[in-house]
Amino acid sequence: MKYCSTCGHPVEQRVPEGDNRHRYVCISCETIHYQNPRIVAGTVPIWQGQVLLCRRAIEPRYGYWTLPAGFMENSETTLEAATRETWEEALAEVTVDNLYTIIHVPHIDQVHMFYRATLTSENFGAGEESLETRLFALEDIPWDELSFPTVRRTLELYLEDVRKEHFPVHVDDIRYRMKPQGQ
Repeated sequence: MKYCSTCGHPVEQRVPEGDNRHRYVCISCETIHYQNPRIVAGTVPIWQGQVLLCRRAIEPRYGYWTLPAGFMENSETTLEAATRETWEEALAEVTVDNLYTIIHVPHIDQVHMFYRATLTSENFGAGEESLETRLFALEDIPWDELSFPTVRRTLELYLEDVRKEHFPVHVDDIRYRMKPQGQ
């Protein structure tokens, strides 16, 4: 951020009085510009024991398989965002069963939330952000072609929970680990 969205003057990074983190602060009007994590919401859509995945038609990770999910919009709930994204990416309607995973991704300032869901019918297709959509038997999930660590982790947990026949809410973190220099 270089300029204040309130008055247009330059901003600087500093810790405002009464705060404990660096923020962008306008040098003229003193407006503090907070930047907070973005929420990604989606579903684990199931039809007769199979999971619906979408092959991404956009970057990042073009061509890789993902669960239908995307950034939450203002004025919607996480549940509304998850069902909207499922429709937009997979042209699928779902009945949401419950919140399933909350995965923090602090190195990119995101929180990913997936809901377990059941397709209301076998009707689905490829939305604008998908090259194709397909139902996968759990033993046929394309693990080497999954788009993001949060998708992989959610599907790993789902497979474990199917075996246990118990579906609690999972809270997890995915942290980026830098390689030491010289490796």
